[in-house]
Amino acid sequence: MTTTSQCACLKCTCQVEEAKAVVVGGKVFCSEACSTGHLNHEPCHGAGSCGCSCGD
Repeated sequence: MTTTSQCACLKCTCQVEEAKAVVVGGKVFCSEACSTGHLNHEPCHGAGSCGCSCGD
């Protein structure tokens, strides 16, 4: 059974498998970009949209 959580990034709509998550300070993120707050306004999963407004 796979456990998923909502990414803790405020603009992110991703559900992330806990086994693949980036965990920082006890918060679960779907990517390194989300975990660092999109410092350079980069999208959370590189090229292409995954339905999120991250990096906008």
